Amino acid sequence: MHRIGVITGGGDCPGLNAVVRAVTKSAINLYGWEVIGFEDGFKGLVENRYRILDLQAVSGILHRGGTILGTTNRDNPFNFLIEENGQKEFRDMSAVVLENLDRLGIDALVVIGGDGSLNIAYQLHQKGVKVVGVPKTIDNDLSATDLTFGFHTAVATAMDALDRLHTTAESHHRVMVLEVMGRYAGWIALAAGIAGGADVILIPEIPFKLEKICEKIEERTLTGKKFSIIVVAEGAKPEGGEMVVQKIVPESHDPVRLGGIGNKVGEEIERLTGKETRVTVLGHLQRGGSPNAFDRILSTRYGVAATKALKAGNYGSMVSLQGSAVTTVPLEDAIGELKKVPVDHEMIQVARAVGISFGD
Repeated sequence: MHRIGVITGGGDCPGLNAVVRAVTKSAINLYGWEVIGFEDGFKGLVENRYRILDLQAVSGILHRGGTILGTTNRDNPFNFLIEENGQKEFRDMSAVVLENLDRLGIDALVVIGGDGSLNIAYQLHQKGVKVVGVPKTIDNDLSATDLTFGFHTAVATAMDALDRLHTTAESHHRVMVLEVMGRYAGWIALAAGIAGGADVILIPEIPFKLEKICEKIEERTLTGKKFSIIVVAEGAKPEGGEMVVQKIVPESHDPVRLGGIGNKVGEEIERLTGKETRVTVLGHLQRGGSPNAFDRILSTRYGVAATKALKAGNYGSMVSLQGSAVTTVPLEDAIGELKKVPVDHEMIQVARAVGISFGD
């Protein structure tokens, strides 16, 4: 093996640059390989846009958020949007990807991404590309790994927001609702809610009842607590109801965009309790900024482990954190189904023990 490629796909996430840096440095320092970085996710693979990654190119990027390579959560090469003569159609461009990799002499590919990107990586592996995946998502919803990088930083951002909301909620005697990301899993809401001292946490895995939320707020009022803090995962839904969809992006491999449940919950709380309620949607703040110390270390470990997996010929795998050890698992184990919060998870039990309601 002499030359490897690196790609960052899907939504941006704190720690992407740290992985790119670790892959590049370990490939050069340990094995003397050349490293090519493809630009703007899988779109760069189709359009053959890339840059050489040497030690100078990755210098000073450990602490930087986002990705120097660019990314996109669209442009699946197996269902790629082509515009010609004012017409749009989707085509399978995977053969073009294989040609580009062959023309550049790419021996193997490191794909850094979440479930969508790693699904594409697995399809490329089935077509003969030597692939190793790195689990990236702030949502922490990838199977076969205890943690994805970016999650810890996103939780810290949400926790900081909750700390700030506490002070204004207490001053004005308000109910404060914070909507956080997470898609169909409640990991961010659960962790941030516990760390930030929330009174109510609403997650997709536990459908909520508005009357139960209001009961918790009234219970606090009766004990002299004139404010309440509620954390809502974007995928949370009422019992018997549906998730709130903000919009549909047809050309994306994950077309559904969730969002808006926080406002709906806030409106209903104010209507049912008469208490002044304010809603904050944290949004993309959770995905931006520098990775914290934990994610910088985990990203670096993952990047080095991915390079070593290529050297060992462990293709079609994903690097994974199992307990305190970084190992590899088959890609198909990671993409089979999303990792949701078990309703009997120890963190759920801890939250309930300290008086946090899940609206059930």
